[in-house]
Amino acid sequence: MESHSPGADLGAARPQVDFEALFEALPSPYMILDRDLRYVAANAAYCAATEQNREVLIGRGLFELFPNPDEGGRMLRASLERVLATGRPDSLALIPYAIPLAPERGGGMEMRYWSAVHTPLMGPDGQVAFVLQNTVDVTALRAQAGAPAPRQGETQLLQRAEEVQRLNASLAEESMHLRDLIMQAPGFMVVLSGPDHVLELVNNAYLKLVGGRPWVGKSIAEALPELADQGYIALLDQVTATQQPFVGRAALVGLQNSVDAPQEERFLDFVLQPILGADGTTRGIFVEGSDVTDRIAAETQQKFLLDELNHRVKNTLATVQAIAAQTLRHSPDPPAFRRAFEARIMALSATHNLLTATSWRGAELRDVLSMELSPYGAERYGLEGGVVDLSAPAALALGMLVHELATNAAKHGALSEPGGRVEVAWRLAPESKLVLDWRETGGPPVAVSTHRGFGSRLIERSLRGDLAGAAVLAFHPDGLCCHIELPLGPAI
Repeated sequence: MESHSPGADLGAARPQVDFEALFEALPSPYMILDRDLRYVAANAAYCAATEQNREVLIGRGLFELFPNPDEGGRMLRASLERVLATGRPDSLALIPYAIPLAPERGGGMEMRYWSAVHTPLMGPDGQVAFVLQNTVDVTALRAQAGAPAPRQGETQLLQRAEEVQRLNASLAEESMHLRDLIMQAPGFMVVLSGPDHVLELVNNAYLKLVGGRPWVGKSIAEALPELADQGYIALLDQVTATQQPFVGRAALVGLQNSVDAPQEERFLDFVLQPILGADGTTRGIFVEGSDVTDRIAAETQQKFLLDELNHRVKNTLATVQAIAAQTLRHSPDPPAFRRAFEARIMALSATHNLLTATSWRGAELRDVLSMELSPYGAERYGLEGGVVDLSAPAALALGMLVHELATNAAKHGALSEPGGRVEVAWRLAPESKLVLDWRETGGPPVAVSTHRGFGSRLIERSLRGDLAGAAVLAFHPDGLCCHIELPLGPAI
């Protein structure tokens, strides 16, 4: 006789369960709704309980086929909406709900009493895709008009069911109110459960922070894999093990708006609060915090502006000191000193005003030139060149330089004669170098002087140093010329 060991068939193919046939054969009424509360499936027991054919149900809305504006309808809709919103099952211990009678029973509506359980069915994205309802007709427990009074046990059971229903309704209302507050909170809130830190609940601020990625039922390592190398999952493990809260201040976190997106640096204030069970073990972690990236950026910008302001104030005071000393040295008397000193200070102030209009980001070259030459009349000068944006240091230096050229032209050069004129032309040379030529015509004959006053020295030296530029004066007989070269790249 051939022997047969108990484990000989373990490797054989196991029979597959036909879940569609199982659903159909269940003795209790079951049906499935989509997110719009339309029927997508109903078993034979449900069709029998509601006295409706499956062909009538599928694709139709629940409240279209079974309208009920009364308490029963409100209770049913609220329960289904809670499941869609929270992703958790919801029960109705007792719900009055009338259904239409079949034509062979005379039509019309008949009041029934039901007990229902609504269970979420999740889609691939982790969100609720369908709602499964199991409902039981408990009308027999109610005393019907003209029918014998229910037995004592049935009456007590019915009373308990009604009390449970009222308690559940009150708890559900409080729970939904609390959930709405959490969802609408300006800061992000997250509830993590278990040692793997599975996301149970997140609010809208959290979804905005992480780009709305799927989260239901996923661990934090699955939902936000970019956190693994930043030490934050280890930090959650630490809070779970020590049961001590952790407070983070302006913590730098790299987050992705989607799985394939690059990380963006965010600064977060947050608290990790352990959630303890009745037995004293850590059941999960409550995370609450806020995105303070804009605040940190503003503080950084403010510090930069203060440092820049301190630097500029020192430079301005040094410039004023040099102007005062040099002007005094070359002024024949106090009134002459005052006139020259005030004019130079006003030129410096005018350039400051230009820069203030752009928050000291810089100024356009044409504006700097026009500011110094426009007082002499538009017919006395010409400007030729494209748009050139100057940094704040370059604008200040060129503003002072052009002021000295214009002042010299008004005293001794082209602008001192009625027919005199100043032409300024500029262009950008390779490697972002500004080349500018100042040329005077129509003025008195120019004689080369061996004496260099403060104005001449300021013109020739103003672009040196950090700006790495140069200005060269040429005293041609028909008018003064000044050739300027100024790098507009990293040297500024």
